[in-house]
Amino acid sequence: MSLDNTQSIVEDSPITSELIQKYEKLFTLTPEKMRSIVDAFVETLKRGLEQYGQVVPMIPAFVFGWPTGEETGDYLALDLGGTNLRVCLVTLSGGGKFDIKQKKYRLTEEQKQMEGSLLFDFCADSLSAFLESAQAEGTIKAGAELPMGFTFSYPCQQDRIDHGILIRWTKGFGNPNVEGFDVTQLFADSLKKHNVPVSLTALVNDTTGALIASHYTNPRTRIGVILGTGCNAAYAERVGNIPKMKDLGIPDDTLMSINCEWGAFDSFEHKHLPRTKYDEIIDLTSNKPHEQAFEKCISGRYLGEIFRLVMKELIDEGVIFLGKDTSKLNEEYCFDTAYLSTMESDMTPELLTIVSVFSQHYKIETTLAERQFFKALANLIGTRSARLASCGMAAIVKKLDILDEGCSIGIDGSLYDMYPGFKERIHEGLTDIFGEKGKNVVTHHAEDGSGLGSAIIAAMTKTRKDKGFFTNL
Repeated sequence: MSLDNTQSIVEDSPITSELIQKYEKLFTLTPEKMRSIVDAFVETLKRGLEQYGQVVPMIPAFVFGWPTGEETGDYLALDLGGTNLRVCLVTLSGGGKFDIKQKKYRLTEEQKQMEGSLLFDFCADSLSAFLESAQAEGTIKAGAELPMGFTFSYPCQQDRIDHGILIRWTKGFGNPNVEGFDVTQLFADSLKKHNVPVSLTALVNDTTGALIASHYTNPRTRIGVILGTGCNAAYAERVGNIPKMKDLGIPDDTLMSINCEWGAFDSFEHKHLPRTKYDEIIDLTSNKPHEQAFEKCISGRYLGEIFRLVMKELIDEGVIFLGKDTSKLNEEYCFDTAYLSTMESDMTPELLTIVSVFSQHYKIETTLAERQFFKALANLIGTRSARLASCGMAAIVKKLDILDEGCSIGIDGSLYDMYPGFKERIHEGLTDIFGEKGKNVVTHHAEDGSGLGSAIIAAMTKTRKDKGFFTNL
């Protein structure tokens, strides 16, 4: 949405139509460009299925088939996410029904960088406190050892459901002595240290959990996507289409959940994504340069920072905030992506909500022209994010060859759930890519993958008799 579609810039403003067109050109994705991204994405997905060690690793999750909807019992789920640590008690009642009790613990930036063992000690201690409270309330019996799904939303190489070696941290984490180690063992050591009575049954990526949980309540679901602090996707692939697993002896027609870790698409190569200089600055100043290129253009962690970098450029050029103290905008990541959502939602003639964003958080008075520009810029950045996300979804649909029959995609995360118009922009992107057939692909809010999905996978695992590669068959 350009300013031409909303309000016109007030007269005598340094913000000109030429300036607006500059940013429209930088952040707008044409249908032709989107289709070329999709084609490159499909080839990247195939390479990840063929060989280990690829940039987009296409990690087998060792979750086989779909849930029946009749799983029952009490299960724990612990979710180490990008913003919060969440502990859940999930009661599956059968018939697709469930109940969740949960508690969240905010993660500090210090905790995201502390020694790895201390991070898992914090997880174990939080779980212990949750269990003590649940026992005191009579929700669970004292001393009961419940099966638990551990939702660990970072790329891990798995060779079974209860084991995973961390490939790399994402979402700003950098805890030492975790990459290259089995995270389930690290967590198990902390659970033992804190005498926490649980059975660590399954290691689950939140995107895989979203896929399984969404299929549990909507069997048309074929793809699960996370669009929040980070971004990722999962889907079910026939083992016969995963050449790197051919030596494991799993029947070709078996369905295996694949954790794509698609946030790494176009990392190192930088041939396909239309990266701006702001994307490049974010990449090079991040704790993981040259990694997660796709995620850095899309996810909620980075959109606010892209916006801030544009503002800093315009401040330096003397276009905005003339004579104002802008020192509060010098801090990296000080401009929250939620502010973009707030600005796009402002429908007042004078854009008074945007006035509040800058006056309350940065002590800066704004002109109407500046506020009009900021709303349009937020729209450009948010729309690019949604359209790039639709490219990733379209690539999986094309890889599975299910466009004609159609499917539903379960999506979770703050961008999809809370950013105004994000869902509609995804659908517009799918139509721009596929034409009218793009309407065969619908999206819905994913059921709680890190809680419900993790518990369902723990239940699926618990009910299987085999303990080898066929844990979930």
